[in-house]
Amino acid sequence: MKLLTKPELEEVLANHAKWLKNKSEGSRADLSGANLSGANLIRANLRGADLYRADLSGSNLYRADLSGSNLSGANLSGSNLTDANLSGSNLTDANLSGSNL
Repeated sequence: MKLLTKPELEEVLANHAKWLKNKSEGSRADLSGANLSGANLIRANLRGADLYRADLSGSNLYRADLSGSNLSGANLSGSNLTDANLSGSNLTDANLSGSNL
């Protein structure tokens, strides 16, 4: 698992926001295999992001937009997903045990 520093994560999110506005700018967030355990991602816009096998255990995803994202194999155990948008997300083999939905 790749461990991201807070500035690295902020840069990924900023580039993803640019990409969402104009696909020719920025880049889609590729957080596959990232260690984001305990991350504060309140209201993060991760629409369409690749979070394949990411560790999001214990993270705060309150009101995060994860619609259309790839969360297959992701560890979301113990995370706060209250009011998160998961519509159209791939949750195949994702671990949601103990998550607050």
